[in-house]
Amino acid sequence: MTESTGDGPAAGPARPTLQEVAALAGVSRATVSRVVNGGAGVRASVQARVRLAVEELGYVPNPAARTLMTRRHNAVAVVIAEPESRVFSDPFFARQLRGISRELASAAVQLVLLLVAEPGDYAQVGSYLSAGHVDGVLIFSLHGDDPLPALVERLGLPAVFGGRPGWAGADDRTALYVDADNLGGARTAVRHLVDRGRQRVAVITGPLDQTSAADRLRGYQEVFPDVDPELLAESDFTAAGGRQAMEQLLARRPDLDGVFACSDLMATGAIAALREHGRTVPGDVSVVGFDDLEAAEPWGALPLTTVHQDIEGMGRLMARLLLTRLELSFAGRVEEAAALRPVVTPARLVVRASS
Repeated sequence: MTESTGDGPAAGPARPTLQEVAALAGVSRATVSRVVNGGAGVRASVQARVRLAVEELGYVPNPAARTLMTRRHNAVAVVIAEPESRVFSDPFFARQLRGISRELASAAVQLVLLLVAEPGDYAQVGSYLSAGHVDGVLIFSLHGDDPLPALVERLGLPAVFGGRPGWAGADDRTALYVDADNLGGARTAVRHLVDRGRQRVAVITGPLDQTSAADRLRGYQEVFPDVDPELLAESDFTAAGGRQAMEQLLARRPDLDGVFACSDLMATGAIAALREHGRTVPGDVSVVGFDDLEAAEPWGALPLTTVHQDIEGMGRLMARLLLTRLELSFAGRVEEAAALRPVVTPARLVVRASS
């Protein structure tokens, strides 16, 4: 047992200071600070001396001081305009978040997930973002009247959106976003059904205040310009919604022989409804989905013809685009940051047993 001196616990070894590193390297404190925070504007030989001194002394930068110096937090907010019940049950979101997470982790940037389940959540999200906890924001699953784009613009936060802009005042040329070729993919899917000899092809759309759903409907309309309203049903990108939409379509047009469901989950719900009504797939009705989610196949019983989009890759691209913009902005290369452009990834048909 150690005897107490009565003066309190013994102090640990003093933490090396920036001044001590500067003295050992024979440079100024400002030079050490620049090297520790990225080395911009410092000769390679001087950087080498500073890093050797840092290693010899075991100097560890103070994270709070570094944030004040660089105004960087090494954190990015990911805001999804959906309730958690949807986000954690839909494999689409899991894939996109996995892509984002992996790209941010490779850059040693923290991901902060924020969900918007109801109108009151916008105030909390706005309060968090305005407090300066993050360097930028990734936003997806927006609806047309969503206040998030205006919020991040007002805060001056660098942002990249998942999906083509569709909100009021949006400009495709200035907003940074990553999207799939929803229109082209949908057009290919519907033409495939026509090539299979289907003449009465129904479409189950997602919410039409989302650009992905609107673009997929446009792809359908390019093949069937005179849309029969009885062959169109709007749903919500869920399996339950797809089932309900299929029930409505069968009640209106029991003679339909093809269905383009604008998501794989809606396609699984549609197939379930068709089977309940004694229709065979693809014998009586051919079905095509959109997303290419293996987890969405209807209980593994029927591989789904679908439009493939690289969902995880799109998440990576969103994160990469934002990180590039941040790096350019922090380096003062404002014109290069402003020259960054949106990315639209290809979508291709994958033919399986449902058509």
